[in-house]
Amino acid sequence: MAIDLQACIGCERCVHACQATNDTAEGHLWNVLLQDDTTFSKPVFITRPCMHCEHAPCVDVCPVQATYHREDGLVAMDYDRCIGCRYCMVACPYGVRVFNWEDNTAENPSAPTWGEPEIPRRPRGVVEKCTFCAHRLDSAAERGLTPGIDRAATPACCNVCPTEARVFGDLKDPNSPVSKALEGRQVVVLRSELGTNPRVFYLLPTEEA
Repeated sequence: MAIDLQACIGCERCVHACQATNDTAEGHLWNVLLQDDTTFSKPVFITRPCMHCEHAPCVDVCPVQATYHREDGLVAMDYDRCIGCRYCMVACPYGVRVFNWEDNTAENPSAPTWGEPEIPRRPRGVVEKCTFCAHRLDSAAERGLTPGIDRAATPACCNVCPTEARVFGDLKDPNSPVSKALEGRQVVVLRSELGTNPRVFYLLPTEEA
């Protein structure tokens, strides 16, 4: 995923679409919006989903392999295996995981305005996080859909962005939307010094912006 800091206007549509689609509890945000007023000449908004790191500390510390890498490289959760130890939350340098202290029985504050829930709610006592809407990716191939191009195979946060600040696709495909978005732009990842190799790339604002 690529997130264009120059294009993001901080509208929070991605936050609400994520909450609606993944049926998260109020206050349990898988996609966090922050505002940076000091790094650049103008204030910028930074959204922070799971980084789906290649070398993910959360995977390394899980004692029951409830957090693991899928074949496509995404960092996934097995809620049936999760014992709620929260080691992964401590290990994650990006603060993108949340713990379910209680069963979520309240109405979804973002549904149906921003979409309908597409996956079951997670139980009490487990950790959850952004999945890049993996449930959409899982059925993409059999339906002949391309992630990042076909809306039904693209994360909800990307679909609702009015400025196309969020771009998704296959990084191994040079012609994918995300590969094209990275071309010719200065790109950074969060906490690069840790060597986690995040798969969320931030496109920095240009001097002309």
